[in-house]
Amino acid sequence: MELSSYIGKRLLAIIPLVIFATLLTFILIQLSPVDPAEAYFSASHIQPTEELLAEKRHELGLDQPLYVQYLHSLAQIARLDFGTSYLSNKPVWDEVTLRLPATLQLAFTSIILTIIVSIGLGYLSAVYSHSWVDYFSKALSFFGASIPQFWLGYLLIFFFAVQLDWLPVNGMGSWKHLVLPSLTLSLALIAVYSRLLRASILEQLQEVYVLYARTRGIHEKVIMLKHVMKIAISPVITGLGMNFGKLLTGTIIVEQVFSWPGIGRYFIEAIFNRDIPVVQCYVLLAACAFLLCNLIVDIVQMYMDPRISLKGRTDS
Repeated sequence: MELSSYIGKRLLAIIPLVIFATLLTFILIQLSPVDPAEAYFSASHIQPTEELLAEKRHELGLDQPLYVQYLHSLAQIARLDFGTSYLSNKPVWDEVTLRLPATLQLAFTSIILTIIVSIGLGYLSAVYSHSWVDYFSKALSFFGASIPQFWLGYLLIFFFAVQLDWLPVNGMGSWKHLVLPSLTLSLALIAVYSRLLRASILEQLQEVYVLYARTRGIHEKVIMLKHVMKIAISPVITGLGMNFGKLLTGTIIVEQVFSWPGIGRYFIEAIFNRDIPVVQCYVLLAACAFLLCNLIVDIVQMYMDPRISLKGRTDS
């Protein structure tokens, strides 16, 4: 009951933050030098006259006061109506929901791969510190953290798709299409979180409760898996949760490199064509994704770490 009350309060707290995100997006669009009416005709490859521009501004409501425009856009967003894309002339929400499954598929695959490898590698490199596993983990982390994602993507395409012909170059279809983009996204995250978990485990091993558990004769695996890992994994969960929010909003570079039909690639096309309704929808979705991921991370941390009190979180 207490947890459900906490979740309810956090969900209610999201509402003003989402409204603030819509206000910020509206202000940024107003400050940009792009005239939405001109952007519409430019995306449609139409040479506008002054009459056409005036007619389109009236149709878009740009001749109304700013607060009326904002309240109108807020009412539209509440109905999940983000307007019509200047480029495709289709509802933006339909276009986004069409591409969202591809982004979700890539995001979930990447985060699952990251969790499995990061936890396994971080745990082994801490338990077998200064062994070949630890040195391998360190080398992989240096490589993953230093190489740019677009360059890694092209290298993987060159070796596994072009030279060895094991996997498809780009596009979406079978599980083979997921391998290279997921690996490209995961490597940078594995590099960070495997080392973070290793450092966190080694720090916990110096705590008094570990020494006390050992003196009581508790088996080492029980100490590690039931006590040390439960606390050491907390910063990893926080980091992965925030990165999952980033993955959900589309991994723009990777989707471009592998021609993955997700919302990140759709967003890039919208920027180049000054498709303002799409940009507005993307920014709002990104804000909502980060807020929800932050809430999920807090709930998981409360479950994993008993030191985090529900009351303290609620008060904060």
